[in-house]
Formats: sequence, C-alpha cells, structure tokens
Amino acid sequence: MDSGLFSFNSPFDFNGIQGNFNLHDFEKDAAVIKGKHEHLSGNQENPLFPENATKMIRDQAKQDQQLGRELKFDFSDEFDFNSVFSTNTGFEEFPRLENAKAIKEMPSSVQLSSLEILSNYGKSVKKLRSSNYGSNGDEGNERVRKKLSTEEIMRVAGARYVQFSDMRYDDFSMVMHPFGHALSGLPDDETKDVELVHLLLTAAEKVGYEQFERASRLLSRCEWIASEQANPVQRIVYYFAEALRERIDKATGRFVPEESEAKFKTEIKNGLSTSIATVRIHQYVPFFQVTQFAGIQAIIENVVSASKIHIIDLQLRSGIQWTGLMQALAERELCRVELLKITAVGLTGDEKIPESGKRLESVAASFKLPFSFNAVYVRDMEDIKEELFKIRTDESLAVFCPLVLRTMISRPSCLENLMRVMKNLNPAILVVIEIEANHNSPSFVNRFIETLFFYSAFFDCLDTCLEHEAELITEIESIFRSGIRNIVATEGKCRIVRSVTKEVWSRFFARFRMVELGFSDSSLCQANMVLKQFPRGSCCTLEKIGNSVIVGWKGTPMQSVSAWKFARDRGRVFGNYRF
Repeated sequence: MDSGLFSFNSPFDFNGIQGNFNLHDFEKDAAVIKGKHEHLSGNQENPLFPENATKMIRDQAKQDQQLGRELKFDFSDEFDFNSVFSTNTGFEEFPRLENAKAIKEMPSSVQLSSLEILSNYGKSVKKLRSSNYGSNGDEGNERVRKKLSTEEIMRVAGARYVQFSDMRYDDFSMVMHPFGHALSGLPDDETKDVELVHLLLTAAEKVGYEQFERASRLLSRCEWIASEQANPVQRIVYYFAEALRERIDKATGRFVPEESEAKFKTEIKNGLSTSIATVRIHQYVPFFQVTQFAGIQAIIENVVSASKIHIIDLQLRSGIQWTGLMQALAERELCRVELLKITAVGLTGDEKIPESGKRLESVAASFKLPFSFNAVYVRDMEDIKEELFKIRTDESLAVFCPLVLRTMISRPSCLENLMRVMKNLNPAILVVIEIEANHNSPSFVNRFIETLFFYSAFFDCLDTCLEHEAELITEIESIFRSGIRNIVATEGKCRIVRSVTKEVWSRFFARFRMVELGFSDSSLCQANMVLKQFPRGSCCTLEKIGNSVIVGWKGTPMQSVSAWKFARDRGRVFGNYRF
C-alpha cells in the first residue's frame, strides 16, 4: 500500500459462506433426529444420502485432525471463500445438453455441508414435543397440542431428511427413538406436509447430482400434491418445485416460455421497488420496522450536536420511517435544528418519490421543523456520482441503506462505485439493513436449503401477521415467487437475487476501511418498543451479536442492522479495486 492506493490483489468473493459448523454438534443432532423409518407413500427412491454417510463424516474428521484443521470455514485475508467447494461440481453453471443425462457424484465436502445445514436447522426438532403442548386452564392438567407452524414443519422435514443418511438402525430401534415417536404423533395433515417437503428436498438433491429424470419424477409428485391455493407449506413446495422444474428445463435444453419479468428484474437489480405491496408489508411485518427504528435511532444519536442534518436514503419507499426522526429533532432543546434535508435516490421516471417528498414536507411543517427534500434520479444505480449530492460543509451527513446492497452483489462494479462515492462523501454514519441469510452459495443444494428455510419462516410470518389479509398475502407471495425462481432456476449474471450474512458484509466493508459503530441501549430499547406494538411481536427474536442487531422470526434470522463509518486516511484514494 506504499503507493497510497487501495489495490486489492485478490477479488472479493461473496460465494460459499455457510457459517461455522461444529462436527460434534452435527453428529449429536444427527443421532437425536434418527427416528421411525417411514418410507414416503409411493416413493421408491433411494435414501437421499449414502448409507455410509456417518462413517464418511467420521473419516473426514480423522483426516482433518491429522492435517491440523477444523471443519470450520476460514475467512482468510485472501477472501477465497470457494476453497471448501470443488470447482468442478457443475453447480455454478448449467451443464451442456450432451452431458445432462450423466449422473455426477457430489464431492464429499458438498455432501457434508448440505447434511450439516439440514442438521443445524433440525436442532430444535427434539424440543417440539414439549414446546407444542400447552395447558388448558379449563381442564386442569390436560395438555392441548398446538399446531406446528410452517417453519416447524420444515424443521421436522429437514430432520427426517437427515435420518435417511444412516440406515444402521433396524426398524425397532428407530421406532423407539424420540424423533420417530414425535413424527408418528403428528396429525395426518402435518405428516403429509412433512412428507411433501421431504419429497421436495429429495428432488433438489437429485438436481444437484444432475439426475434430472429422477428429479422430474419426484417433482411430478410434488406438483400433484401441492397447490398455490393451499396452506403455506404446500404453497412453498409449489413455488420451489416450479423453480426446480425450470432449472431442469434450462439444464436439459428444453424450451422455457419467456415471461414478462423485466419490471421485477429492474426493481431487484436496482433495489428500488416502490410497489404498493412492498410498502404495505413494512407496515405489517415486525422485523422491517424494528431494523428501521434501531437504525434511525442510531442516526439521531450520531447527529445529536449538529444543527444542519443531511440524510441520503437509498430506498425511500413511502418515507414514513422518517416521521419519528422528525419528531425527535423537533423536540430538541439543547441544539435546535436549523435544517433537515433528505435526499432520496430513485430511478428515472419514478413518480412515487415526489409524492413521498410532499408527505414528508407536510409532516415537517406540522412539527415546525425546517425541512428540505431533494431527489436524485439515475438510470441505473451504477450511475451514482458524488456530484449528484449537494453536500454542504456545515451539514452532518448520514446515509441510510435499507435492503439495497444485496441487489448489487451480482454487479461488483456497481457496488464498488457506490462504496467509492459513499467514502468520498464521508458520512458521519452509514446504516445498513440487509437480509440475514446466505442465498449466494456456489453449491446449488446448499443454496436451495438455505433459501427454502428462509422463505418458510417468511411465509409463516406472513400467515401469522396477515391472517385477515389474504389478498395482500397473495400479492406479496407473487413477488417472492419471482425471487425464488431467480435464486433456484438461474445462474451467473442472470441470478440477481442474492443475499449474504452480516459476517460476509463485515469482511467486505473492512476492505474499505469501514469501522462498525454499534448500537446504544437506547436503540435496542427503541427496537423492543416497536416489537411490543405488534400483536404478534412476541414471535420475533431480537439479538445483539457483536455490534450488530439480528432480528429473527421464531428463531430464524431474517434481517440484520448495523451502523458504520469510514476511517479517514488522507492521501489515499481507491484504485484497481475488483471483485
């Protein structure tokens, strides 16, 4: 770095981050979830994983001990996150037609990581028997069983799926096992849902092996049972089966009807969707407001001594999130606000931003708060330039990035340009809200599993929070449906829906000399107060990990919020940055 330039010799790779898996925990949970060996009705396919899977795991552990390694992914300075995957697995791109019928074997590392992901999701299965029974006050100690949620059905199915990795137990032993007993105690409708998800997971595994004919037969069963008009589990299976079918058709060269998805791709590509459904979902789903209010409280605290405040919002939507900040600034006594300026970034032709601006001006007037609203329009997010933002030297600048950066992972030059502009603007604080999930693994099977469990939790949330808004649920799910298809059925530059975890973003931000600020007790208190305002807010989990806040739904991480600033290093500018 003697040249005074940020010159990275290796590109940052957002692929392949799965988190840390502990082999001991995996083997323990794999043992816990062994249960009654019940074949799926009419399913004569072989077990999902080889019969010697456990032996393979133990042999792998011995090899790792001999080599002095641990089965944890290493976040090295070179950011080579693909090191644990084979580059010849065929997951990254679709095979050629002449090779489509060949049955490939997965490398053991991919088998192991897929098994571990499912095992991690199945850890809570052993708690379902006790947690899903409640006391009936009218009947003394009689216990009334609660219906399993969508997310719990997926966990049971995942655990049942892992049981097929080791067939050493005879039928009697498996019947005696707690998990087998728990599954046998499920009502018929829930048992059928578990079996349906098991079918889907098996089909995804066959697609990963490129056993397309076998996968197609399994998908036919899923499509016969599942319906987009049925319960959440069936709807999820229907959407994921549809995406798997499209992936098979693309891989085998079959004709795939072109559909009009230009609007969806444009909005996702630029992260600037302002549809009615995306705005309304923020009003009903708790974790959206929790992360927003925690981030805005952090902004308030970081501009506490500023009289002129300028906020750049990279995704304004309705703008309602800023009413709380306006009220807080209007009530200031020690340092009166001379001017609050909000600059919204939008695509050329977006007519909703001026409407949002007018509403914000009206709110500011009601608080008698000096206010100015500006809009910056670009053809593409890649066109953002420093000159577009009129920043005065006496203004304290804050940048708000809600669910925006993930849309640029597939376009490194766009993300690089945005970070370059933000660093040059030098905000006092930059708040980042992102999806807390890994939907960007180069391993198709791993990516499929992560995506399935994430959307299962989301669908469960929608069904819980919008139980009387069937029409809105349908509209929101249609958006998710397109996202699922993009994640599952596409590869390369066409796969524009990507998310990575906070841990990956932290490593990425470190390359830009960004320092995490953290959240005060007041910010966390604000987040908890927001949760309590929702009828089903108790289903949300709020956890502070390091300096970040992770918001989940019934334990499944959904979103993260973090606050950052750029460390100043005068005399150095960006150069030769690549991904």
